[in-house]
Amino acid sequence: MRLDLGLLLVLLTGGAAVVGRGVGGAGDNVKNVAIIGAGAAGSSAAYHLQKYAQDEGLAVNITIFEKTDRVGGRTLTVNLYDDAAHPVELGASIFVTINHILYNATKNFNLPLTEMAMSDDGDITAIWDGDRIVYESVAGTSWWMEAGKLWWRYGLAPYRALKLVKRVVGIFLNLYDEPYFPFRSLTRRVFELGLEKVTSVTGEQLLAENKIGPNFAREIMQPATRVNYASNLAYIHGLEAMVSFSTDGAVSVRGGNWQIFENMVQSSGAALYRNTSVTSISFEKGGMKPGAPRKFLISTRDSQATSDRSEKSPIAFDNVVVASPWQFSGIKADEGVMKQKIDTIPYTKLHVTLFTSPHKLRPGFFNLPAGSRAPSNVYTTLSKEEKPKQGAEGVGKTGFYSISTLMKVRNPKTQQTEFVYKIFSAAAVTPEFLADILGADVPSTFVAAPDEASGSAAQTISWYYPHWFHSYPIELPRVTFQDPIVGRGLYYTSGMESFISTMETNALMGMNVARLMADQFAGMSRGGWLRADEGRGRVLREDFFERVESEMGMNMNIVGQDEL
Repeated sequence: MRLDLGLLLVLLTGGAAVVGRGVGGAGDNVKNVAIIGAGAAGSSAAYHLQKYAQDEGLAVNITIFEKTDRVGGRTLTVNLYDDAAHPVELGASIFVTINHILYNATKNFNLPLTEMAMSDDGDITAIWDGDRIVYESVAGTSWWMEAGKLWWRYGLAPYRALKLVKRVVGIFLNLYDEPYFPFRSLTRRVFELGLEKVTSVTGEQLLAENKIGPNFAREIMQPATRVNYASNLAYIHGLEAMVSFSTDGAVSVRGGNWQIFENMVQSSGAALYRNTSVTSISFEKGGMKPGAPRKFLISTRDSQATSDRSEKSPIAFDNVVVASPWQFSGIKADEGVMKQKIDTIPYTKLHVTLFTSPHKLRPGFFNLPAGSRAPSNVYTTLSKEEKPKQGAEGVGKTGFYSISTLMKVRNPKTQQTEFVYKIFSAAAVTPEFLADILGADVPSTFVAAPDEASGSAAQTISWYYPHWFHSYPIELPRVTFQDPIVGRGLYYTSGMESFISTMETNALMGMNVARLMADQFAGMSRGGWLRADEGRGRVLREDFFERVESEMGMNMNIVGQDEL
């Protein structure tokens, strides 16, 4: 367990690091907030709570508990050849310029951006269905020629698809601004915006309803849902399918996207405990003033310790934010802490494999004639004969979702030019599979030991890094979504995951709960139903949670089953 600078300040000053106006304040005027998880949602919640606290003249102490040794959640940067001079993104790799929170944060923190790497002229990006390449794009080809090829093969489908994506994503973006922001019920906002029309159907159904032909859907749209969400169009709701195709202006932070969230945490002034797993959330017993809201106690243990021994945090918290999927947290909530049951959402287990090799991909693997140029980047879909399936079985005969050639690098040991590959797959890749795609022997250890290779240049794979994530939920059609308030003073961010699962949308939910908490502390209530006669001003209320709890009950009666 490692203690960060913020927590050292806590111990020296006798209280948690105070952010916002009233720094140095104490007693009842200071609100203590615990955030469980330092991924996109937790980091964003801390960062925006600090900003809103300043706006409202509030004093807020923020403590973050993170079970790993790093900030950023599913963003993960590793070093090629174990050399810090060659960082590469293993986790969430890109975001787009319409991702207001992430993009604006890079500007605020002066983080340098890089655009998606452009291929060399002649490099091929291909869609493969396990039998043949159904579509390919060649780098360096004119825009007009590529557009003409799409038009000839698919007719008006590309135009209709882009128009649909723009319309649906444009409606979603209303969630960032008043009167739709903030929201105590995501379900209500979905219905107010009319987005239930696209979340209640599959991507396959939505495309068909909009006269987008099955060939374009299978050969172009489905590879996008597979590489972004490991799902076929028949098993992902329409909104997420549209999001997976919205990649204009894709960028990443040079050196790793985790830097956005690290800077958010630092800017918030939060005390950060790394390698600290929260084991339970309970109510403080005794010592409370009559009529005062009950405070929370957090028990934690060292994530790296072999012992299960837990200890209680010395701070009693006014609010707690659970900023990671509840089903993976291992947290026990005492009776009465949680007023609303949290959905269990099935997640995809995605295997991500990075490796370097002097070999290019083998044309024969893709059933191309000898002497053909193999594609550099391969995205996959199902063949016409294959029936779509859910989960890992849905990968089909291709056996993987994508293979990308990220860049060329010079091996620091051999000084030989090598290719950096990244594979997304439903199962761990095998030496046999890698030998097949490269057309060269791969030892069972993947990387040959020095005495196994006839000179280091003979190694098929010189560096290898496998990893797996519970990367994103299986996004089946649904019309109800988890509320962000699950108890008095208890907030939950991962309900956003079954709506849209991206770094940006998790950061949006973090910002949303931060706004709700700031309103709660300031005695305001907003974020409920929109009415035609309702202005955009603030409504002062003292019974914040009484109104929330009544709306929770109404919310569950208005709509039907969670999944259609």
